Amino acid sequence: MYLNILFLPLFSSIVCGFFGKFIGANGSRFISTTCIFLTFITSCFIFFEVGFSGTTCCFSLFRWFSSELLVVDWGFLFDPLTAIMLIVVTSISTLVHLYSCEYMSHDPHISRFMSYLSFFTFFMLILVTSDNFIQMFVGWEGVGLCSYLLINFWFTRLQANKAAIKAMLVNRVGDFGLALGILCIFNYFGVLDYASTFCLVNVLKDEIVTFIFFDINLITLICLLLFVGAVGKSAQLGLHTWLPDAMEGPTPVSALIHAATMVTAGVFLIARCSPLFENSTDALAIVTIFGATTAFFAATTGLLQNDLKRVIAYSTCSQLGYMVFACGLSNYSVGVFHLANHAFFKALLFLGAGCVIHAVADEQDFRKMGGLSRIIPFTYSLMFIGSLSLMGFPFLSGFYSKDVILEVAYAKFSVTGHYAF
Repeated sequence: MYLNILFLPLFSSIVCGFFGKFIGANGSRFISTTCIFLTFITSCFIFFEVGFSGTTCCFSLFRWFSSELLVVDWGFLFDPLTAIMLIVVTSISTLVHLYSCEYMSHDPHISRFMSYLSFFTFFMLILVTSDNFIQMFVGWEGVGLCSYLLINFWFTRLQANKAAIKAMLVNRVGDFGLALGILCIFNYFGVLDYASTFCLVNVLKDEIVTFIFFDINLITLICLLLFVGAVGKSAQLGLHTWLPDAMEGPTPVSALIHAATMVTAGVFLIARCSPLFENSTDALAIVTIFGATTAFFAATTGLLQNDLKRVIAYSTCSQLGYMVFACGLSNYSVGVFHLANHAFFKALLFLGAGCVIHAVADEQDFRKMGGLSRIIPFTYSLMFIGSLSLMGFPFLSGFYSKDVILEVAYAKFSVTGHYAF
């Protein structure tokens, strides 16, 4: 059961990609949506077993490569954090596949589109289920590749080409930091699987190393390098510029990648490496300051945009800032709680935006829109609910997670906590 969750999206991607010409558009839609839906059902069983029954599952499939001290297995870890991410990734991916069946129905290349979506889901699942840093890095780079392919899906549009290249290059900067962090872990710890690394943190927490002519604590250095990777993927201040431009891709892509799943990989990485971050107060302070500054900066930038999808993209950037500073204040569970809530209402807003754009003949400038509640009342009501949840209106999911984040920031009684608040 546990391996089906990885096999089904890969099978779907291969069939739609290589045999789409033979099975046709309808066949591609049916196979990809069915496979991802079965993956979601499996995720629900895993969530029940791991989350409610408390049976964490960890197993090694086979030896990937072995070179002296560097031994890496294809291993999978299903713990509560993974279970939550599986539900988020597979449920939203299922809905996006279903939505794409109709949204992209006029497109002659729908088989390729469905193949890319399934391939993205496969790599995202590799990222969240891996039990070592190398395998996680494979998923990390895989979702970067798929985001390039999906943003650039309409490759005859110059703006889509530019946006895809920008996303790839900006993410390279973050991935360089993450790769250096993983190399540091291997160099000093001698292992790369999570369990062994986290066990050895207490032994090496007072180690001082020289990095670019500066003496710095080893754990702080590793945390900061891992955080550079998270800054790139989760669009924090400095490496955030790719996220609004990535709106050039089809709307279902925006909903899947830039709202719900790929951009949350950075927050997932910080939560997964919490035993490292907890041993470095300096790294936590920097994470908090970056997250809080991003939350404010992106929200104020979003106020001045005229493009419907771009506004929602800047909002995503701001919400990621909330999640990051919640993790920086050592409240990882609160950050992941907001991650799960935000994934759903932000995907709702993006898919609603797709309906609006279709209704007004592919116009994205909302200065030219108005009175749509009479024309598309169903979309209007759903986007209204999504917007209320996003702003933290009482008794909706967004209220509970955002309010708790602000409360823990205020209750920290530290300089960084009050700055974030």
